[in-house]
Amino acid sequence: MLFEETPLRGAFIVDIEPMEDHRGFFARAFCSQEFEAHGINNRIVQANISYNRKAGTLRGMHYQVPPAAETKFLRCTRGAIYDVIIDIRENSATRGQHFGIELSAANRRALLVPEGFAHGILTLADETEVFYLVSEFYTPGCERGLRFEDPALGIRWPHPVIEVSDKDRSWPLLTNGLNGIW
Repeated sequence: MLFEETPLRGAFIVDIEPMEDHRGFFARAFCSQEFEAHGINNRIVQANISYNRKAGTLRGMHYQVPPAAETKFLRCTRGAIYDVIIDIRENSATRGQHFGIELSAANRRALLVPEGFAHGILTLADETEVFYLVSEFYTPGCERGLRFEDPALGIRWPHPVIEVSDKDRSWPLLTNGLNGIW
């Protein structure tokens, strides 16, 4: 596995290292020892699938606060997504900054989203599926979110948002920056 740190410290793009032959290839998709060697939380308690019928479906910007803060490791296994993370850690030099990347079945890239980051995806193709591992159980009382189109965040989504849940559309706008959200 190849780890490339994003501009947001602690978040990584993870590429596979395929070993190819005439049949195709084999590659490691997750290794707790390699995560540990990079200082990444390697605890896995759930594996989830997000299936999305239409291009332009947005899910996010979600996070969980302590004691249920979670690390996520996700890969698009069908179709394509634009994945965005926002650093909301109080003492981080990149607090309030975001990073976006296209993950697709074709490029086989994965994204490691550490604790203290809000996270969201926008589908770029119909019939898109995302598989992700998480380090904590979903805990409704610890769930929070940021508005995906909040002008204070300045995220430029590469595709129009066509589908979004009422919950994701109703997260409050930031009026005092990120004060008090993490």
